[in-house]
Amino acid sequence: MILVHRLRGEPLFVNADLIESIEATPDTVLTLVDGRRVFVDDTPQVVVDRIVAFRASLLAAADDMRIDRPTLSVVRNEER
Repeated sequence: MILVHRLRGEPLFVNADLIESIEATPDTVLTLVDGRRVFVDDTPQVVVDRIVAFRASLLAAADDMRIDRPTLSVVRNEER
């Protein structure tokens, strides 16, 4: 979920996975996968930046939860 602000300034959390497109007309319009349109005060770039940050935080959290992390080591050929 990302935080955006309606045109009157009210905060709104939107599921970033349900955003199909973002337009600037001049208001920013989020079109959701079900066709609903949400008009927000945030610029399209701010919305995209929040989506990127949200997804990066998910990947970082998933990486932190890994138990068996593979490690690399040097293997030397002793036959020489």
